[in-house]
Amino acid sequence: MIENIEKLHTTPMGVERIRRNLSLGNDEKDVIAFCRQKILDIRSVITRHGKNWYVKIDDCIITVNAYSYTIITAHKA
Repeated sequence: MIENIEKLHTTPMGVERIRRNLSLGNDEKDVIAFCRQKILDIRSVITRHGKNWYVKIDDCIITVNAYSYTIITAHKA
């Protein structure tokens, strides 16, 4: 996951879903950069279950497809 962090992306619908689920509002301009920062944080716990990576940090869980590196969703823990 960390080795391929530059491949991290999401869809326009994904951006809105993440923004809504994490209550980011319009203050957070770049949702992908926000997720990348959370993933790279040394406190993050990254696990893989099947086709997805799950990143737990602070009060959120970020779900990333393990093959395409698409951020599927993020939600509060």
